[in-house]
This record gives sequence, C-alpha cells and structure tokens, in this order.
Amino acid sequence: MGYLNMIRAKVISEVLGSPQEHVDKTLNLLIDKLKERKELNIGNEKIFQAEKIENKQLFSGFIEYEINVENLNQLSGFCFDFMPSSIEILEPDELKTSSVIIGELFNEILARLHQNDMFLRNTIAELAYLKKKSEKK
Repeated sequence: MGYLNMIRAKVISEVLGSPQEHVDKTLNLLIDKLKERKELNIGNEKIFQAEKIENKQLFSGFIEYEINVENLNQLSGFCFDFMPSSIEILEPDELKTSSVIIGELFNEILARLHQNDMFLRNTIAELAYLKKKSEKK
C-alpha cells in the first residue's frame, strides 16, 4: 500500500454490552478484525477497558486508534463496515478529488443505504407476520 497520498484519521470505536469480560474480549476481537483488512493500516491503538454504566446493567469500553486508507471510498467502506463512534481526519488538511470519485463515493453510500433499508423492511415484514401469526393462537 502506498502511503504518499494516504488519508490518516483518528477513530474511536465503542462497544456496549454485558458482562464486562465479553465487552473487553470484543474490543480485542475488533482490533484483530481491523488488522485483517488489507486496505486498512491500523496503528497507535489504545484499548480502554469496559466500565459499568451508571444505573444500567451494561458496560462500555472503547478503542482509540489511527487508520490510514488510500481514498475516500475505502474510508466510507470502513465506516459502514465497522460503524465507529467518531472519526477525525488528521491528514491531509485538504482533500482534492474528481467529480467521478465523489460520484462513486455517493453511489457506494446509496447502495449501502438501500441494502440497509431492504434489510429493515424485510425485518419489519417478518415481525408483522410473526405478530399476526401469534395473535391467531
């Protein structure tokens, strides 16, 4: 991977759940999954162990790390696949790109949104079917 025109970002990914050991294990698994992706270069990771959320039976932990990607499409793909809590672009200060690349980026975003919308609609339909079926009993 060439690092000359990379996009470098600081990312925070949070994990919420229970028990505490599960959250801590999931944080470590997340870092492993990130490092498996060839198009991502992950570094400077720091894991913040899970802590109990006040007045809840849940624990929250997070990872702070840097990511390097070659282009905006890879960055948007990363965001959709891993759904980080926040992302801050560190470098470059300005991104210059063509309208073709911006069009590809928005088409990728739209494709993912349509995919999520279809999944949600199917889930709602299945839930309505199951609810109707259970009411007949």
